[in-house]
Amino acid sequence: MLENFRLRVFREVANQASFRRAAEVLYITQPAVTQQIKALEEELGSRLFDRSGGKVRLTAAGEVLLRHAGEAEVTLRRAVEEIGSLEGEVRGALRIAASTTIAQYVLPRLLAEFARQHQGVRLELESANTQHVVEAVANGDAPIGLIEGPAHRQELVVERWLEDELVLVVPAGHEWAEEEIALGALNSAKLLVRERGSGTREVIEQALKQAGAPIHRIQIAMELGSTEALLACIEAGLGVGFASRFALARQRALGTLAIVKVKGLRIARELSMVHPRGPKTNSIAGVFAAHLAAFARAVETRRATRRADKKS
Repeated sequence: MLENFRLRVFREVANQASFRRAAEVLYITQPAVTQQIKALEEELGSRLFDRSGGKVRLTAAGEVLLRHAGEAEVTLRRAVEEIGSLEGEVRGALRIAASTTIAQYVLPRLLAEFARQHQGVRLELESANTQHVVEAVANGDAPIGLIEGPAHRQELVVERWLEDELVLVVPAGHEWAEEEIALGALNSAKLLVRERGSGTREVIEQALKQAGAPIHRIQIAMELGSTEALLACIEAGLGVGFASRFALARQRALGTLAIVKVKGLRIARELSMVHPRGPKTNSIAGVFAAHLAAFARAVETRRATRRADKKS
């Protein structure tokens, strides 16, 4: 918020490795991006980018500036947060990285509630697969991430957040709809799966392997880059697939998709918060993490109540 605009433009071009994509992110024209970079280079007396070969690469001077610009951006963000805390406010910008299912189906209501409670906070949400979310947190692009699979990064802290169940989904008119099938029946199915690097796919592959039905025995009909694409293809009759219960609310309400129980198979995964090591309780990320934790406790309470009601 306090950062020099030229430096912000510079950092975005460096992050995107593209003048065009930086312009899209910043909501300005590409010539405006070029003008800001040119003015910065003239001020410093050094070229910051090498644009030969159709690619945008940082020069040695650009590498130096990017490192210090990143440090300055973090320092200024902390200043805004600390000044806000003097007034008893939570204030500043918070960038959240979240894997696809969480970003699309779980976070929107939580972000709306947080924004109403903390009107001095500007929220940014990056949606990507688990691997890219972990990289964003590890690289300092986001102070907090929400993932659907393992992080595989020892330098980060991973905290359990919420349990999610992955269920087998078929078109509403399918012969398996709302039935229970044997695990071996999957061998005759055309399975639709998420792309490699997706936390959803990794969890499904591990669960099937542990159940004695490794995924290589099942015919993979298609790989898809998002849960929405996967569900749309199931609706169209192109196959069956596993998806989060959180993702099915609309289709179940419309009656276009059905859930199938697979005997001897229950796929539950932990949705997790991931953040760099070190304290976060006094930062905006810390306040948001507390907001997420409160939501998870409420969900667990509702689930426990439903289980108790079924037993009584």
